[in-house]
Amino acid sequence: MTSPAPTLRPGDQLASTVCGTRVVVVRAPAGERPGIECGGRPMVPATAAPQQPPSDGGDAATLIGKRYVNAAGTLEVLCISSGAGELSCDGVPMTLKAAKPLPASD
Repeated sequence: MTSPAPTLRPGDQLASTVCGTRVVVVRAPAGERPGIECGGRPMVPATAAPQQPPSDGGDAATLIGKRYVNAAGTLEVLCISSGAGELSCDGVPMTLKAAKPLPASD
C-alpha cells in the first residue's frame, strides 16, 4: 500500500527517482493531492531524492526550462533539470504548455 501523494504548493521542488528530472511546482490545485510521476515512478521532494546524473539533453523526454500542465490545466510545473522520464499526473501524461503569443507591435 502506498501513501497518498503530498499536498503540493507553488515553489515545491520534486525530483525523479529514475532519471535526472527535477521540477518546481508553479501552480497546484487547492485541496487536491495529484500524484506526479516521472518515468512511471512517483516523484519525491528534491531534498529526499537520490542524486541522479543530469541528462545531456539528447535523449530527454522532459526539457529544461519548459512548463508542463496536466489535462485539466490545474497543475503546472517548470522543469529545472532535464531527464529521460516522461512526466504524468495521476497516470495521464502531462503536456508541454504552449507559449502565449505576444501582441503585435504595429
